[in-house]
This record gives sequence, C-alpha cells and structure tokens, in this order.
Amino acid sequence: MYCDNATNFVGASRELRELQERFLASHKAVEEYAASCSVQFSFIPPRAPHFGGLWEAAVKQAKFLLLRAVGKVLLTQEEMVTMLAEVEAVLNSRPIAPLSPDPNDEEALTPGHLLVGAGLRSLPPGFDEEDSVNRLTFCKRWQMLCALKQRFWRAWSKDYILGLQDKGKWKQPQPNLEIGRLVVMHEDNLPPQEWLTGRVVSVAEGRDGKVRVAEIRTKRGICKRPIAKLAPLPID
Repeated sequence: MYCDNATNFVGASRELRELQERFLASHKAVEEYAASCSVQFSFIPPRAPHFGGLWEAAVKQAKFLLLRAVGKVLLTQEEMVTMLAEVEAVLNSRPIAPLSPDPNDEEALTPGHLLVGAGLRSLPPGFDEEDSVNRLTFCKRWQMLCALKQRFWRAWSKDYILGLQDKGKWKQPQPNLEIGRLVVMHEDNLPPQEWLTGRVVSVAEGRDGKVRVAEIRTKRGICKRPIAKLAPLPID
C-alpha cells in the first residue's frame, strides 16, 4: 500500500504494526483459551464450496432476493454499497438462539451480537411506498434506498421464518410446542431488522393432544397466535 508521508498515515502504520505484534504475541494464548472452552476450528477443503452448502444456500437466497428487490432500478456505486450494507445488517439481525437461559428473557441471540457485541440497530424507514420506487426524483435517492431495503426485508424475513418451521410431510409425529420455548412470531408490517420474539406461556391442545394455539409473552405484552404463525428457534 503506497501513501504519502503525512503524520496521520505514519501514525496509522505504527498502530497497525503494534497491533500485529500484539496479536502475534497473543496467538498462543488465544489458542489455549479456545482449547479450554472446547472451541475447535474446522475448515472445509480448499476449492470446495459445496462443503459449505448451508451458508452457500443462504448467500444464494440473499442474492436472489436482492436482485428481485432492486429490479431495474439503476444505482450508483455509492448507492449499491449502501444497499449491500443494509442487506448485510438485515441478514445479521436474524434471531438464531435465546440470548440467555432465563425464561423471562424474550431477547434472542443474533449474528450481530457475535460481530459487535450487541444487536444491530437501524434508522426508522424513510420511505414505505414500495410501488413508488421508480417515481422518485433524484433529490429523494435516500428514500428510494429505504424503499428497496423495505422490499428486501419483507421478502427475506418471511422466507427466514418459513425456513424455521418444519414443513415436512406429516408421516411422523412432531413434538408439541412447549411452554418456555423462545419463538419468532410472523407479523406483517414490521420495520427492517425488528423481529418479534417471545416466550410461550401457555398452550391450547386439540382433542388429539396436539397444540394448535399458544399464548406468547413479548415486549408488547401477551398475545395469542396459532402455531402456523410461530417459529421456534433452531437452537434452544
């Protein structure tokens, strides 16, 4: 990397060099810590992306929905980078597991917690009329990006919740939804990166003993939903 000899560049180079030295010095300590926590790194073979089919399928789905959301809208380089950053934030906001074993905690662990130590936040949507994307003037380009993000969010969040629900053939009995389970609720018109999660506090069974309806405690209060609108997190 070539740059002039400005003091800020020289200082940045020194800080990067010091950071590299500290990282290399603590490399063994990091390995020992990971071993003590039973953390193991498993790498797929080189040039074998099909070994990572799980995340490759997620990438494929995100790219497909991104292309559908943008459609024929022409974006500048800066707008495309912004759109990709917004899509990244949406993907990393998905709930994957309970944040704590406390049954009174309705928060979920997200990839954002693993990246920055907290849940990812987003600005309030600046535009919500999806049909007007192509009618915006140049001075409202930011509103256009907000509308594109909203379009992507609606499609991807719906697909993600449906993916959490087991839709296999009912040839084998499935376990009932249990009290205390953390679930994601399918709600319409939620703003981007906002997932409605809650704990099951009671269930209603049919004559066959299968749970059909459950009451969920969320940050908005207790609400009743059919199990078709509930998706238990895959890790609990």
